[in-house]
Amino acid sequence: MKTPLRLAALALAVAALGGAAPAPNAPAGLKVDRVVLLMRHGIRPPTKAQPMPHGVAAEAWPSWPVAPGWLTPHGAAAVVAVAGADRASFAASGLMPATACPTRVALLADSDQRTIATAQSYATGLAPGCAIAIEHRAQDEADPLFNQIADGHAPLDPTRAAAAVDAAVGPGGIPAVERSVAPLLARLDRILCGAAKTECGVAREPSTLTPATATTRPKLGGALDRASTAAQILLLEYAEGKPVAEIGWGRATAEDVTALGAFHALEFLLLARPPYIAARNMAGLSPRIVGWLSDDAPTAPTIAMIAGHDTQVANLAGLLDLHWRVPGIAVDDPVPGGAIVLERLSDASGQHYVRAVYRAQSLAELRAGTARAPYRAVLPIAGCTARGVVGLCTLAAFSAKLAGR
Repeated sequence: MKTPLRLAALALAVAALGGAAPAPNAPAGLKVDRVVLLMRHGIRPPTKAQPMPHGVAAEAWPSWPVAPGWLTPHGAAAVVAVAGADRASFAASGLMPATACPTRVALLADSDQRTIATAQSYATGLAPGCAIAIEHRAQDEADPLFNQIADGHAPLDPTRAAAAVDAAVGPGGIPAVERSVAPLLARLDRILCGAAKTECGVAREPSTLTPATATTRPKLGGALDRASTAAQILLLEYAEGKPVAEIGWGRATAEDVTALGAFHALEFLLLARPPYIAARNMAGLSPRIVGWLSDDAPTAPTIAMIAGHDTQVANLAGLLDLHWRVPGIAVDDPVPGGAIVLERLSDASGQHYVRAVYRAQSLAELRAGTARAPYRAVLPIAGCTARGVVGLCTLAAFSAKLAGR
């Protein structure tokens, strides 16, 4: 259970300034022979033409070069760059050829333009000049694999969902959570409102929590909900490389972007990470992930990537209790183009194990569209110890965790 102190610490924490060291080599006697990446799409504009309700900001929001919610050209370039870094890592470990086109790659994308385009950009960077098929539904045709709850394939028990969220919220409920981040709300409102003398900002409306139903996830409303959206827009403006004068109307620094991102991470802590909700929403993708990690056929993909959303990344992180600190990004906030990399490690007898790595570009790299030294850190999977390694799961134990057991 998360206490109010834990919530406040997470919400106000920011990422470390330095980069993470490269992930350590596989434990003795084990070799990485399979990887599955669950990746958030790249940089996009806000998903609505009017990003937030009128009155939240004192001035008009900046324009973007593409339609609402679409992957930007800069976002595509950043994905190509990080895929190139993955290519070098995978080639060095023997998962794909260093020069020839790979033949054992599987790419799956949700049906939004930004996820399909992210998968296309990833293929370009992973295997330049090669033809790699991408599995996805027609653009904007809902794909239940990515949202099992709303589609009704994995309906929620509202009582269990409420208990899961209450455990994350802690004593005092949503009002206590809002009070714990009051200084950060004030910091955000100074950026949104500037010198405006009219009523403005996100903190005017008390935060609410709408309970889940069988086919709808729980949802925040009011200050915390709007703060999460506004903070994410500021991060996307910065990562897109917009001029300083357009990032929070010239009132938001890189340090503000980092600190305020805690609102976005907090929303996921409360609504997407609770294991019961996470397991239900991942009920479509989890079998795919386990299947890719389990299949020992000669034609099985050695590299599989799912281009999804921050919600699925947070779901998987909640199931495994994973936590990261990417430079320039708030603690545990899913980074555009960032991925949870699930590595299968095998021993000489053919026994399989799984470890988790988080890989992402720093905020500075996203803004530059580069991936010269992306963050890469092994994250211990909670409750697993195999071969004397804390955080290493047997494949069977990992599969049970994805099923919510």
